[in-house]
Amino acid sequence: MEAATDRPAWKTLLAFAIIYFVWGSTFLAIRIGVHEVPPFLFAAMRFIVAGLVLFGWMIAKGERLPDRRQWGSISLIALLIFVFDYGLLFWAEQRVPSGIAAVMMATIPVFMALSEIVFLRTQRLTVRLAFALLIGVGGVAVLMSHSLNLGGAAIETTGAAALIVGSLSWAVASVLSRVLPLPELKVMSSGAQMLTGGLLLAVVAAGLGEFRGFHPGSVSRGAWFALLYLIVAGSIVGFTAYVWLIHHESPTKVGTYAYVNPVVAVVLGYFLGGEGLGLRTVLGTAFVLVSVVLITTAKKQEWAAGAVELES
Repeated sequence: MEAATDRPAWKTLLAFAIIYFVWGSTFLAIRIGVHEVPPFLFAAMRFIVAGLVLFGWMIAKGERLPDRRQWGSISLIALLIFVFDYGLLFWAEQRVPSGIAAVMMATIPVFMALSEIVFLRTQRLTVRLAFALLIGVGGVAVLMSHSLNLGGAAIETTGAAALIVGSLSWAVASVLSRVLPLPELKVMSSGAQMLTGGLLLAVVAAGLGEFRGFHPGSVSRGAWFALLYLIVAGSIVGFTAYVWLIHHESPTKVGTYAYVNPVVAVVLGYFLGGEGLGLRTVLGTAFVLVSVVLITTAKKQEWAAGAVELES
């Protein structure tokens, strides 16, 4: 790890700006793309290209390829993250505003905490954690409830359900990644997962008949630019900035992107995407973000002995 005096402050600020604002803006880019390109196909194109770049970069540097056991783990993680999480996110953004989708995906730490309590039993249910979980569930309920008179329509039920399944899938994958054999080098592991996930998404897209209804010539420049933005800025540049930060800053600081991304997505959705920003959205977002902050900043002594720390 470099000493703080050996790296210019602008590099750190730029890296944080990228994971804050670029990642936060990807939700609007997804929404733009999936209104013209079938969702699973659109996701497949993003991750196949980005995965090829990162994986190919590692090969060119002479890094060792994953072994057979690691490929098995990579395939399982890729299925959970890229098909069930990202695939359902892309699908849901045909029905749910991009800002709300970002807020729903911010519940991943909530599901991670629940997974560790119920399945791994690596942490206990403290008063603080129970309170945080209730607030997070309350935030989702505010966004989905048709009975609360808060102004603005409740989010579409099937879209919300898809986002919840996607968040749960990512949480399970994050927990499994701690015990499954994966390449030690993060860039190699993530590049292989992206590429594998992109290929699995292409299989799903083919099975759903998305290739038959896709005509590249009918896609606007805006949608193609959204795809390029997702590949270059969202996946390659964003991931590179993230990896650099986790080697130079504390995980707590780097993990703050989880609080900022939904806010960025909601603001961009309002100003650039014409999405609503009523009391329902504000309250739901606030509840979810408070829940995430309480969970991710919990002191280690509040967790069960031997509990592992949450990953971003």
